[in-house]
Amino acid sequence: MEPSKRRRIRTPSPVYNLDEEDDAYVPYIPVQQRRQEKLAKLSSLGVNSDKSNTRKVQEELDEREDAQREEEVRREKARKERTLLLEAQEVHLKKAAEDSKKTAGEKAQEIDAEILEAIKSRRKLASDMELAQGIQYTEPLKTSWRPPRYVRERSPEQDQKLREKYHIVVEGDDIPPPIEHFQDMKIPDPILEYLRSNRIVSPTPIQLQGIPVAFSGRDIIGIAFTGSGKTLAFCLPLIMMSLEEETKLPFVRGEGPVGIILCPSRELANQTYDNVVTWCSALAKDGKYPQLNSLLCIGGISMNEQSHVFNKGIHIVVATPGRLIDMLEKKRFTFNNCKYLCMDEADRMIDLGFEDDVRNIMSFFKNQRQTLLFSATMPKKIQDFARESLIKPVLVNVGRAGAANLDVLQVVEYVKQEAKMVYLLECLQKTPPPVIIFSENKNEVDDIQEYLLLKGVEAVAIHGSKSQEERRYAITSFKSGAKDVMVASGVASKGLDFNDIQHVIIYSMPKEIEDYVHQIGRTGRSGKTGIATTFVNMNTPEQTLLDLKYLLMEAGQKVPPFLSTIEDPRAAQIRSGSITGCPVCGGLGHGISNCPKLEDAQRRQMASHRTADDGGGY
Repeated sequence: MEPSKRRRIRTPSPVYNLDEEDDAYVPYIPVQQRRQEKLAKLSSLGVNSDKSNTRKVQEELDEREDAQREEEVRREKARKERTLLLEAQEVHLKKAAEDSKKTAGEKAQEIDAEILEAIKSRRKLASDMELAQGIQYTEPLKTSWRPPRYVRERSPEQDQKLREKYHIVVEGDDIPPPIEHFQDMKIPDPILEYLRSNRIVSPTPIQLQGIPVAFSGRDIIGIAFTGSGKTLAFCLPLIMMSLEEETKLPFVRGEGPVGIILCPSRELANQTYDNVVTWCSALAKDGKYPQLNSLLCIGGISMNEQSHVFNKGIHIVVATPGRLIDMLEKKRFTFNNCKYLCMDEADRMIDLGFEDDVRNIMSFFKNQRQTLLFSATMPKKIQDFARESLIKPVLVNVGRAGAANLDVLQVVEYVKQEAKMVYLLECLQKTPPPVIIFSENKNEVDDIQEYLLLKGVEAVAIHGSKSQEERRYAITSFKSGAKDVMVASGVASKGLDFNDIQHVIIYSMPKEIEDYVHQIGRTGRSGKTGIATTFVNMNTPEQTLLDLKYLLMEAGQKVPPFLSTIEDPRAAQIRSGSITGCPVCGGLGHGISNCPKLEDAQRRQMASHRTADDGGGY
């Protein structure tokens, strides 16, 4: 009886994805080709004559081939079962094992670094044309100004010693030397006489280093506490640049401006404009120098009122972003020859609220410009962004960015919400007027003013919902002394300069510590001292109180017992010296992972997305 033949099992050929890497991958060879290779091998061995042996060897090879194919199918099945989820779990376990070896401080730093990288601006602060065409400027603007010979001949060690004397920290390449006297800065005599008449005899630290840097045509990031004279440091270089251009060839209608000063609020723009007009008038007083024309470009006022400026050439424009964009789009003037851009309170200008407007304004520039950024609070995120956007910038820092003015005595008191109004009257007795009261709530601002008026206190109020006329009246009457108290929202906290303010009352503590620094900075200006009284209670977030506690400790102020008892969850990191403050807002009491400023920005962003998805609403 003929032995039964073993039936071969036909299995489908495995399919390999050649795009994937697999260490066990074996290239596929067609069956017919493999059989021919086997027959050729058998022929070479001289076994073709023996058919039975050939058949036997063929069956053995077939069995071996079937086993090999079954192994390939098994491996392919196992490979397919290895899902992305399993791989992700393995990566997670590996990362967890690595994280277990790290300290809490190292973990927190890594989380903060990831968040900072996620929110980091990807586009530089440049015009759309420059970004599209890949235009990059590598050298700063050239100017005709040079410091006196004796200053130029000083050694770098002498310059550094002078900076240390005034507690000035600088960063950058080829930094211009500091100059201790206005006369040595080669400022015209009429301006020097005006400064002396207002008891401004010698430059403040930010002016001592900042003005020479700006005169040299360098981009600058200027950081100094409130009331330190930053306005003069960025206005004077623009006045001198405009004077030089006017002297070369007088401006006619349609020409200009030479430079632009951007401000985040109308009140700050108005104040800066008044200063510029005053200094330009002092310059042209004796007729030795030409009159420079300035334009105020803010919302709430009619531009037709300044038609006399448009009939001449414009040298200097002081503006808020919204109205400036409107004027540029209407081509009332152009930036064809504009080569000076300054942003006051620059951290607010570059922040999420204004960044798109600033980029829009940048798109109107046709040539390279000198860029100056000034503020009392300049978080690390904004500093890093500015360094990437400016051309060989010089960082001039007087004190820590975001630190409180040391000339202000900070008093923090625990006052229950229902007792605030009554205690407010007691606080007003601490010092003679004028006094500023800050509240974060517009309705609360109106309530405080009404209460004070009922008690016979001459008070005015200012907040964002009031008309431009009401806001101007409030500031004018308060500055002139006609009113004793001004109740304000955050709109009056940025950069506004009021004479002889001895007392600031923070009725409701702002959530962001930056706002607190600006608010208390309305007093203790220009070397004078002042008092800041702050009300806190159970409604104040603990994180804000922690920021306040560290700010008081840094300034050497008295920390009340209820603040001393607040414990920082990052105590171990603080002891190790690994905490430098939040890079987004500069607060010392928290990290970027729980920054109120970042949370607020994200909420606004989500709200804008929802509005867009809903078609804008009605």
